[in-house]
Amino acid sequence: MNQLKLKHMLETFLLEDLGDGDLTSDAIFPVEQRGRGVFLAKEVGVISGLGVIEAVYHLLDPKMEIIRHFADGETVTPGDIVAEVFGPVRYILTGERLVLNLLQRMSGIATMTRRCIDMLADTTIHICDTRKTAPGLRMLDKYAVVTGGGRNHRIGLYDGVMIKDNHIAYAGSITKAVQAVREKLGHMVKVEVETETKGEVLEAVSAGADVIMFDNRRPEEIKEFVRLVPDHIITEASGRITLENLASYRGTGVDYISLGFLTHSVKALDISLQVNEGEKK
Repeated sequence: MNQLKLKHMLETFLLEDLGDGDLTSDAIFPVEQRGRGVFLAKEVGVISGLGVIEAVYHLLDPKMEIIRHFADGETVTPGDIVAEVFGPVRYILTGERLVLNLLQRMSGIATMTRRCIDMLADTTIHICDTRKTAPGLRMLDKYAVVTGGGRNHRIGLYDGVMIKDNHIAYAGSITKAVQAVREKLGHMVKVEVETETKGEVLEAVSAGADVIMFDNRRPEEIKEFVRLVPDHIITEASGRITLENLASYRGTGVDYISLGFLTHSVKALDISLQVNEGEKK
């Protein structure tokens, strides 16, 4: 993750929650009262976002100490101590909810990504994400996919061309849309085209697409379409692919399967913070 972007993001999130101060913690605990907080896993999953713990607490107090007991991408089980934090009690409590919100979400995404990879059980196909992320959290969401073993699709509208059905409708054809892009952008930018029929796949190949997506196609259709695409062109399947039918895409020959549900409807991994008075000895 970009550390400058992460710091700016977390400062914004802290200000949203903190406002002019933590009325409860600041009133109860003097700044010199120190304590220990333990981040505890409460279910099996893939941990992701441990760097967020340090980043949040160091914004509150650079002297706070964080000890990680796992690395991002490792599997945790109920009762595992994921990380510990030592410092002023008021800051441990002030940062608790923001840390847990992000840590739980990111770990949930990583866990679902790993589950999808295991469910597909095809090392020739990469699982990747989409732009269906929570606004403001895309960097963290996509980092979590990678820690779960997946790949990232384009980060935003700015780092790759994706010509979808509405672009094609307005442009008049796949060929016209690709030509317009090629005339305005350099050779360093990849161009992906969304297709639904055999004819559209052949037109995308002829137009010089770098990546061809098979949208809302059944596994047997994808097998047919893949044979129409030269090896130098990357293929992707997307749409109507769920956890329940994912295994049916095994062996289709497609290079990537993109799944919006990795990030748009994630179930948070259950993680809690337990606190104790006193510093580490």
